Amino acid sequence: MDDAKNPPAGNRNLGRAEAAERARILAVDSYQVHLDLSGARDPERGGYPSLTRVGFSCSEPGAETFLDFIHGGVSAVTLNGHELDLDRCVAGDRILLPGLAAHNTAIVEGTALYSTSGEGLHRYRDPADGETYLYTQFEPADARRVFANFEQPDLKAEFDFTVTAPAGWHVASNGAARGREENPDGSTTHFFEPTRRISTYITAVLAGPYHRATDSWRREQPDGTVLEVGLGATCRASLAPHFDADAIFETTKRGLDFFHDLFGYPYPWGKYDQAFVPEYNLGAMENPGLVTFTESYVFTSRATEAQYEARATTLLHEMAHMWFGDLVTMRWWDDLWLKESFADYMGTLAAAEATGRQTAWVTFANRRKAWAYVQDQLPTTHPIVADIPDLEAARQNFDGITYAKGASVLKQLAAYVGREAFTAAARGYFRRHAYGNTTLRDFLDALEDASGRDMGAWADAWLRTAGVPVLGVELADDAGGRPGAALTSATLRQEGWDPVAGAQVLRPHLLRLGLFELRGGALERTGSIDVEATGAATELAGLPGRPRPALLLPNDGDLTYAKVRLDEVSVETLLEHLDTLEEPLARATAWAALWNMVRDAALPAPRFLAAVRRMAASAREVSVLQQLLEQAATAASFYCSPAIRAGEHQLLVDAVHGHLAAAEPGSDHQLAFARSLALLARTGGADETVVDLLSGDAVIPGLAVDEQLRWALLQAAAARALVDPSRLDDELAAGPSAVATVGHALALAARPVPQAKREAWDAALSGTGTDGKALSNDLLSAAVKGFGIGGHELLDGFQAGYWPELAGIWARMSIGQATRVVEGLFPSRQDLGPEGPAAHPVLGAADAWLRENAEAPRALRRIVIEQRDHLARSLRAQSVSADWRAASGG
Repeated sequence: MDDAKNPPAGNRNLGRAEAAERARILAVDSYQVHLDLSGARDPERGGYPSLTRVGFSCSEPGAETFLDFIHGGVSAVTLNGHELDLDRCVAGDRILLPGLAAHNTAIVEGTALYSTSGEGLHRYRDPADGETYLYTQFEPADARRVFANFEQPDLKAEFDFTVTAPAGWHVASNGAARGREENPDGSTTHFFEPTRRISTYITAVLAGPYHRATDSWRREQPDGTVLEVGLGATCRASLAPHFDADAIFETTKRGLDFFHDLFGYPYPWGKYDQAFVPEYNLGAMENPGLVTFTESYVFTSRATEAQYEARATTLLHEMAHMWFGDLVTMRWWDDLWLKESFADYMGTLAAAEATGRQTAWVTFANRRKAWAYVQDQLPTTHPIVADIPDLEAARQNFDGITYAKGASVLKQLAAYVGREAFTAAARGYFRRHAYGNTTLRDFLDALEDASGRDMGAWADAWLRTAGVPVLGVELADDAGGRPGAALTSATLRQEGWDPVAGAQVLRPHLLRLGLFELRGGALERTGSIDVEATGAATELAGLPGRPRPALLLPNDGDLTYAKVRLDEVSVETLLEHLDTLEEPLARATAWAALWNMVRDAALPAPRFLAAVRRMAASAREVSVLQQLLEQAATAASFYCSPAIRAGEHQLLVDAVHGHLAAAEPGSDHQLAFARSLALLARTGGADETVVDLLSGDAVIPGLAVDEQLRWALLQAAAARALVDPSRLDDELAAGPSAVATVGHALALAARPVPQAKREAWDAALSGTGTDGKALSNDLLSAAVKGFGIGGHELLDGFQAGYWPELAGIWARMSIGQATRVVEGLFPSRQDLGPEGPAAHPVLGAADAWLRENAEAPRALRRIVIEQRDHLARSLRAQSVSADWRAASGG
C-alpha cells in the first residue's frame, strides 16, 4: 500500500478529506458485532474480546481502504476469506484493507479496552454495593474503541449486536432483544434484532445488574394501524429507591405524542429505552432505541423544579434526535448543527408545549443563551455551519454555538417563515432523506419548498457567519434624557462583526421592543412595537412624540439572537427596580442584558452585585435564581478588582445567608440559597454556618442537609481547614455512593495545604490517584476542581510548570481527559496589577506558548486561546471596577 496515503501508526484523528474519499468509493451494508464482556467484573482484566464482521461494497475494485479500531491488540484480520498479515495490515489504530473487490466481507478479531474516561465502553464499580456497570458512549468517534468500523457518519449500515455477559445481568442494545443462550461457563449470550441503517456513533450497548422499569406507548396511525412502542428505563440497582420511572415515562409519552403530531413521521426505532448511567461525560446521547443519560437526573437528594425542568428538556431534546440526527444525519461534522441546534430548539419547545413547563423558554433565555453569548465572543468563535477539518475539531464543536446559538437562530427562523412553514419543511425533510445523510443545502431546499422564500441570504447571514449581533435603541428627547420627556427620534441600531471573516455582517431580525413605566413603584408594560430590522439603522416611527419610557427593552419576548444594549435610563431603572418587573421572560431578558454588560466591562461588577444582593429573591423561577447566584459568584471572584474583592465576596455571602434565613421553609428558593452559600463558603465568609450545619447545631426550618448539600458543605469545610482528612474518610465510609466518592475526592484536593495541592496537581497530570490507579473522568474532574480552590500562596508556584506540560498532557490522554486538565489547571485566578489588564504576565505567558507552539494540535491551541480570552476579560472587568471605586470614592 502507498505509505503516503496512510498516517503513522496510532493516528486516530481522521480528516474530512480522508472520510470523503472513503465515502466516495464505499457503501456499507451491515455489521455483525460480538462483544464478550463475561470477565467485566474482574478489575484486573483491562480488555475484552471484540469480533466484527462488516459487509461493504466498493465502486472501484482493486482500491484500498481502512477500518478504524482503537484496540489492545488485533489477533486476526480476514478480507474476503483471506487472512491478512497483521504486521502489514495493523497500522496503529487503523486496519488496512488492500485489493478490494466489488463486494467485500472483512472480519476483525481483537481485544478492545474498558474505559474509565467515559469514552468507548465505560466500566464503573458502584461504591455502594461493589457491582460493576458498563455502558457505551461513542460520539463523535469512539465506536472504534469497541469494535472495528468505518467511523464516519455518512457510512451508515445495519448493525447486529451479540453480547456475552455475566449471568443475571441486564443487557441492552439499539435493537430489541431476540433471544439469549446460557453458556457452560455460567455466562449468557444475548442476541439483538438488527437495526435499521444508522451511523456508527449512535450504536450502543448497556450491560450490568441494572434496575429496570417498563411501560408502553400506543398511537393509532392515519392508516388505522396501531404503533406500539415498548418503553424501558434503567438505573444502577443502588439508585432504585430514588428512581421515579413513572414521571420519566409520563414525559416520554407526552413527548412521543407531541413529536408525532409535529413531524408527521412515525417513530422508526421499535423500542424506546432510556438508561441513566454513572460518570457520564454528557447530559445525554441520542442512541436510537437506547438513549443514555447522566444519572445525575436520578435525584438522590432533593431536587428543585429547575432540575426537573432540565431533565424534561434533556429527555425531549434526545427524543427530537430520533428524527433530527438519527433518522436523517449530517454527512460530516461541519453540519453538526443539523441535529444539535434542532434538538435544542425542539427540546425546549416540547418542554413548554407538551409538558406545560412554560418556564422552559425563560430558562432558555437566561441560561442557555448565556452559554451561546460566551462562546460566540471568544476568539475561537465559528459559524453555526462550521469548518470541521478533522475529528479533534468535531469533538470540540459540541459547544454553545452549535447548541444554543443554533437553537436561538431556529427560534428566529420559525418567527421569520412562520411556524406552519417551518413544520412543513421538517416533515418534507424527513420524508425525502429518511435513513440518509444531508447537508445545509438539503434543509434549505425543504424550507424553500415549504415557505416559498429564497433562504440563501438568510442562511448566509445567520448560519455562515460568526459573532454576536448587538441591538440597541438610540433615543433623543426634548429634556435631556429624563424619563417622561417627549421623544423626538428613535432608531434601532444594529452592529455586527464577523471575527472569522473580518467583516461587518448585518442580519435580519424580527423582534419586539417592550415599553415599561414605573407605576405605583412597579414596572408595568405600557406598549410594545414589532420591528423587522435588516440593516444598521431602522427608524422606529411609533416612538417619536411619546414619553420616554423608564425601560425600553429591545428583544422583548426573546425572539432573536443578539446582545441587547440598553440606554442609560433603562440601565438605571433596572438596577433599582428590576424586581418589580412581573413578566418572566422580560425579567430574564433584562437580567441577561445586565450580565452581558458586566462581562463586556460596560457595567462595573459591584453595581451588578448590589442589584443581585437586593433583588435575587424576587426571581420567581428558581432556574433564573440559580443562574443569578452563579453569575454573582463569578462577578465577585473574577470581575472585582483585588482591593474590593474580599469585601464584595463577604457582602454576597451575607446577602445569600439572609435570603436563606428568610426563604419559605422547604422551598426551592431556600435550597438554591443553601447550595449557593456552600459554594461561596469555599473561599470564606461563612465558616461558623458551615460547621453548625454539618454538626446539626444550626437548624434551618424546612432545610434538609441531604447528601448533595452535605458534601458541598464538607468541601467548603475542607477548603477552610475546618475538617481533617480522617473526618472526610469517615463521612465517605458512612455513606459510600457516587456523590460521596466524587465529593470526597474534591474535598481532599481543596484542602489549603501544599501537600494537598501537590497531590491534586500530580494526579491531574498523570491521570492516576495516590494509589497508582487510573482516575475515572469524574474523579479526574474532582482533582482538578479541588486543586483550583485556594489563594495565590498555594497556587502561584504551579504556574511556571503548567506550560511545559501541555504537549505531554495532550499526547498521553484522550481528548476528553486532556481537555479537563488543560482547562482546569489554566491559571485563571489572577489579580489586576499596576501594569494594567493587557500586560498581565500570565497573558504574556499564554502568548509566548502560542507563539512557540504554532504546530501544536489545533484542538489544544483552541483551549489555550479560549482560557487566555477568559482571563483577559476578567482583567478588563477588574480594571473597570477599580475605576468605578475610585470615581465613587469607595
